[in-house]
Amino acid sequence: MTVDYIRYDILTQDALRSVVHTVLVDAAAKGLPGEHHFLISFDTRADGVTLSPRLRAQYPKEMTIVLQHQFWDMIVTDDRFEVGLSFGGVPERLVVPLRAITGFADPSVQFGLQFAVAVEDDESTDEAADGAETARPPARHDRPAAPTEALPAPANPASTAAKSTEKSVEKSGDAPTSGEVVRLDRFRKK
Repeated sequence: MTVDYIRYDILTQDALRSVVHTVLVDAAAKGLPGEHHFLISFDTRADGVTLSPRLRAQYPKEMTIVLQHQFWDMIVTDDRFEVGLSFGGVPERLVVPLRAITGFADPSVQFGLQFAVAVEDDESTDEAADGAETARPPARHDRPAAPTEALPAPANPASTAAKSTEKSVEKSGDAPTSGEVVRLDRFRKK
């Protein structure tokens, strides 16, 4: 098998993260237009994630937030976003690096992306040692490898979001619908 020294997987993931970045910048500047709203899942263990101890205890691995009606003071930089949300009536400030995002969906238009996030912990270190024979060569740049695939929102995003946010973020009664899987191969010339 040919070795991918260019690391297209990383480049593709970065390009798709720039879509999320652009949308968040626009939402921070202008608000959310029409019925658009975002479900953003992120790895709470990733470097740079800032949560209160209460939220970190409640969501030790992953958390999904809803940006729809009740969020404030969103700031988006080149590598992260910060936002104010209310969890169980308690205002909180979250800082989420873009690299920590594991999923992004806008159910109003049936759009979704999933990302893999490399987290350095005991389990992943053990797994990496076991798979050392099949590991890819190191990239020329300083980024972890992760497969990327454009996907729709989960089959029932309302239930996925509800598990993570029903006790924390008040949302409207609109139940998002599922969408069609969009693969990058679809856009290649044949």
